[in-house]
Amino acid sequence: MNTMFKIISDQFTNFKIIRRMAKYDDRANYQSHYLGLAWEFLNPLIQIGIYYLVFGVALKRGDPMPGVPYLPWMVMGIAPWLYMNKTTLDASKSIYQQVGLVSKMKFPINVLPSIKIMGNLYSFWTMMAFGVFLMFVNRIWPTISWVQFIYYFICMIALMYALGIFNSTVSVLVRDWQIALQSVLRMLFYMSGVLFNFVTSNFPPVLVRLLELNPFYYVINGIRESLLSKGWVWQQPNLNLTISFWLFIFIVMIFGSYLHNKFRANFVDLI
Repeated sequence: MNTMFKIISDQFTNFKIIRRMAKYDDRANYQSHYLGLAWEFLNPLIQIGIYYLVFGVALKRGDPMPGVPYLPWMVMGIAPWLYMNKTTLDASKSIYQQVGLVSKMKFPINVLPSIKIMGNLYSFWTMMAFGVFLMFVNRIWPTISWVQFIYYFICMIALMYALGIFNSTVSVLVRDWQIALQSVLRMLFYMSGVLFNFVTSNFPPVLVRLLELNPFYYVINGIRESLLSKGWVWQQPNLNLTISFWLFIFIVMIFGSYLHNKFRANFVDLI
C-alpha cells in the first residue's frame, strides 16, 4: 500500500518533467514526417470516417440513444476509446523503450507511463472538440450534466495509469505480453460499446451485465451520458458499476505497484 501511494506521489512531484517530456516525445515521433503532428489528428479522423460509413451508413445502425443521431454518439465514444487504446499500448512499452536512458540519471522510472498518458491527450482533446461541434450541429446543447465529464476524465486517467504501471512492468518480464495485449484490445473494441449500444440491442440481460463490468465501457459510456445529458453517476446501475470500476483500479494499481517496486532494480538486466 505504501508503495502505491509513493508511486502516485511521484507523478505529482514530477508533473513538470512529465509535461515537458511528453511534448518532446510527440515532436520526436513525427519529426521525419511531412505533416508532422498533424497525423495525431488525421489518423483518428480517418478512422471515424470509416466506422461511420460502415456502421452509420452501410449497416444503418439508426439512433442508438433516443434523440441522439448516430454520428455524434459514435464520436463521443470513439474519441476516448482511441485515446485509451493508444495510451494503453504506448504505456506498456514505456519502460522497455526508455529504461536504458533513465537508468543513467536520477529519474523515477514509474513516471514513464505518465509521459505517454499526457502526450496522447492532445489528439484526445481535438477529437472531443470535434464531437462537441457535431453535437451543436445536431442541436444538442450543454446542460448541468456536463460537469460529470471532469469525474469521468479523472476515471480515464486513473485507469490508464493503473494499467500503464502494470503492463509496462509485465512487458519487461514477459516479452509476449505486448502481443497478447494488442489482441485483448482488439477484442475489447467490440465489447466496450464504441460502435453500437449493446444495452438497447437484443443482447441477453446477463450478457449485458457482464459487458458493463468492462472498465473501458464505464469510461466511454460515462462520457457519453454526461455530454449527451442521459444519466448521472449516482443512478442505478451506474452506482454499482462505479464501485466495480474503482475496485478494479485499486487491485490493478496495488499489484502493478508491487511488481514495479520488486523488479525495478533489475529492469536493465532483464532487457
